Amino acid sequence: MKIALAGAGAFGEKHLDALRQIDGVDVISVVGRTLEPTRAVAAKYGIGHAATNLAEALALPGLDAVILATPTQLHASQAIQCLEAGKHVQVEIPLCDTLAEGEAVLKAQQETGLVAMVGHTRRFNPSHQYIHNKIKAGEISIQQMDVQTYFFRRKNINAKGEPRSWTDHLLWHHAAHTIDLFAYQAGPIVQANAVEGPRHPDLGIAMDMSIQLKSESGAICTLSLSFNNDGPLGTFFRYICDNGTWIARYDDLVTGRDEVVDVSKVDVSMNGIELQDREFVAAIREGREPNASVAQVMPCYRVLDALEKQLAV
Repeated sequence: MKIALAGAGAFGEKHLDALRQIDGVDVISVVGRTLEPTRAVAAKYGIGHAATNLAEALALPGLDAVILATPTQLHASQAIQCLEAGKHVQVEIPLCDTLAEGEAVLKAQQETGLVAMVGHTRRFNPSHQYIHNKIKAGEISIQQMDVQTYFFRRKNINAKGEPRSWTDHLLWHHAAHTIDLFAYQAGPIVQANAVEGPRHPDLGIAMDMSIQLKSESGAICTLSLSFNNDGPLGTFFRYICDNGTWIARYDDLVTGRDEVVDVSKVDVSMNGIELQDREFVAAIREGREPNASVAQVMPCYRVLDALEKQLAV
């Protein structure tokens, strides 16, 4: 399977590392914003083609699929561009930062019948898979999820501390992870509320946000997000269930009493990004809808749109 990667930044390299672990996958092109850094990434991974224009990669002979790790504002238009070129596509979270764009991607996927998947990695982390399997088996039922998404950010920088060409967003990016995961674990969301703190004078975004969710099962979720947190960074998920409590930290899991849970046998890897990419490749090979398809994650973006409208009042 021949794949092109667009977006040669921090997350782009995570995908390149993951794709190396999947048999029968050949990354044949890397697309970036500026040519020299893109060529450097291509050389690092032994990839023969580097470009600054997605259309150039889409025209390569034999290309099957594209992974988009580009700036958020490009996700929807580039996903549609890939689908209209006849290529399967996986786009990093978030799918969009306006609901209309997300709905347009869904329409393009339905018209082409191609695989279109979004990088909602929490569905694939072994820690969250462990909880999901217990829910499916009827062993536990979520009563509340308490989630903290904390960063310290004053400039447009990526996960590697390098300059970004775009501004990150607590609602459309970071909250999307939790909103989708809560619905995935506890059922469709029937109520959502949000408040936000002061906006940064230069970045123009809210630096703190609080979100409350309720699912049709009756479970609730309390989500706190901040770019002002000067302390442990990342996202921490506390699952409070009727039969146990767990805390998930990306791919790792502990009980509410901080006892380590062995999740090494949950899937074929302990790397959520790799598992996400494996699902994308498998769905293409098997001609099926992937977990975290555009259709499956659209309810999340409809909730985000409703919350944005609340915050605008």
